[in-house]
Amino acid sequence: MTSWTISQVAEKSGLSAHTLRWYERIGLLDRVERGPDGRRRYSEADLEWVVLLNNLRTTGMSVRDMQRYAELVRSGGGEAERMELLEQHRELVLQSLAQQQACLRVLDRKIRTYRRRLSETQAGPESDSTEGAAAECEAPTLVT
Repeated sequence: MTSWTISQVAEKSGLSAHTLRWYERIGLLDRVERGPDGRRRYSEADLEWVVLLNNLRTTGMSVRDMQRYAELVRSGGGEAERMELLEQHRELVLQSLAQQQACLRVLDRKIRTYRRRLSETQAGPESDSTEGAAAECEAPTLVT
């Protein structure tokens, strides 16, 4: 069976060793097996779980919801509740993506404006109007 050290899992997952130990302490990770030297040895299943946790966190899931999800998975049941939790989070991710796309449109418009201005041969009065930009690109509102 393949196993990895905490530094290898940190590298593979993009999380720090400190975060991995914290995830274990707060119950997001089951107790990780230890080698004869007493150091953590992560299994393939541990690594897959860490990657899932990292994805959930990256998409903005709260630690509390991640803990609830972990409890449900550990219990072996609660599939309907797990699905509901993930579906609710999916809706939040979709809302966030829509807001990010609106912000991207604002950035693209500003970039086009500057490209056009830089390519013009005649110098004219320059302005940096951001009117309307704030209304189109707002910080995501996450409801938990």
